[in-house]
Amino acid sequence: MKTPTFVAVISALTVSSTATPAVSKRATSITPVTVKGNAFFAGSQRFYIRGVDYQPGGASDPVDPIADATSCKRDIEKFKSLGLNTIRVYTVDNTADHDECMNALAEAGIYLALDVNTPKYSINRAEPEVSYNKVYLQNVFATIDKFANYDNTLLFFSGNEVINDDATTACAPFVKATTRDMKSYINARGYRSIPVGYSAADVDSNRLEMAQYMNCGPDSVRSDFFAFNDYSWCDPSDFKTSGWNQKVATYSNYSIPLFLSEYGCNTNTRKFEEVKSLYGTDMAAVYSGGLVYEYSEEGTKYGLVTISGNSVTEGADFAALKSALSGTASPSGDGGYKSSGVASDCPSESKTWNVTIAADQLPAFPDGASDYLKSGAGVGAGLKGAGSQTSGSKTTTLASAGAGTVASGAAGTSKKGSASALRPGEFSMAPVVCGLVVLVSSLFGGVFIL
Repeated sequence: MKTPTFVAVISALTVSSTATPAVSKRATSITPVTVKGNAFFAGSQRFYIRGVDYQPGGASDPVDPIADATSCKRDIEKFKSLGLNTIRVYTVDNTADHDECMNALAEAGIYLALDVNTPKYSINRAEPEVSYNKVYLQNVFATIDKFANYDNTLLFFSGNEVINDDATTACAPFVKATTRDMKSYINARGYRSIPVGYSAADVDSNRLEMAQYMNCGPDSVRSDFFAFNDYSWCDPSDFKTSGWNQKVATYSNYSIPLFLSEYGCNTNTRKFEEVKSLYGTDMAAVYSGGLVYEYSEEGTKYGLVTISGNSVTEGADFAALKSALSGTASPSGDGGYKSSGVASDCPSESKTWNVTIAADQLPAFPDGASDYLKSGAGVGAGLKGAGSQTSGSKTTTLASAGAGTVASGAAGTSKKGSASALRPGEFSMAPVVCGLVVLVSSLFGGVFIL
């Protein structure tokens, strides 16, 4: 395989780039959220995520819930009733217009945590090396273009539960490479520094290793935050019985924001007793809140409401969450956050962490994809595209982890250097081991994954 062209074009991309963003500035009345130390801030105020996961229709029929302004505005009234400041959306159509809904959300003081992947355009845990390719990144970047200039775009998820057991930890470098590339694209296009990070499965044997891996190495490849989906607090319970006290202790020195991208065990009647700990002194110094799974009932008995046509019926869980949130204010002041910290040490290979790629290497930027950094991604594929998961090769070139990353753009607000995909089962295949063999080739002078 020929040498990647990504590094070669970086000389044309300086931190003073005047590249025009793909979309114009939206008029929203909300303060963009930034990362400071291990916390989020809206201006000078500590920001805690108080939200729900919002994907009416579920994984079986993915539609874009914020492209339909009528239903979006209908549901905003419920969000306001709950006292939310954030919704997470797993799938959007990057060819659709989102202005009306996004501005309505902003007017209600609500931010968007957005997954950039779709079922057809995502890292496939069965063949990550094939699914990480130029076609995939073009669609990811096109989604960034659509949402980067909304002030209430809180953050982008580069993936969701791609690693769901010990065997699939070999997929981690491709998740981290995608995170790196998204950060570089945001910087190259001159957008504000929107946080990029990963939403992990709560796998006891490798959750900590994944958190460390996404926060190790140079700033240009580290996540801006880390989140995981946690259903270990099942009412009736408490801070110690649930084991959440041990998780707080484990991440006490973690240097980037940490939050729950899904929570709300439904094994028993949900009272959301965990809210008091999540937004109290038990956890505020380490965690930045979380997102309850999920807004609408999709056949899994997690829904807070039931949607039938234009009718929305509140369930018992809705009332329980509303009571829990209204009775628990976020801590005053900065909540004891850590204003500074250091990168994590990269985890070592083990029986539960099957990453054989060296800690200072990652899959190189796909050949040809660097054009998007200079010229923009263009039109996305939407929800009707052919997909990208088979568009790559089983042979992937490796490079130094931060090679060719793009530093801050015209706004000059990002860190030095630059920052799959829905609910489990949405890849429509049985879990397959991400078996990777690394070969050092003296002939080509590079490292390849076969």
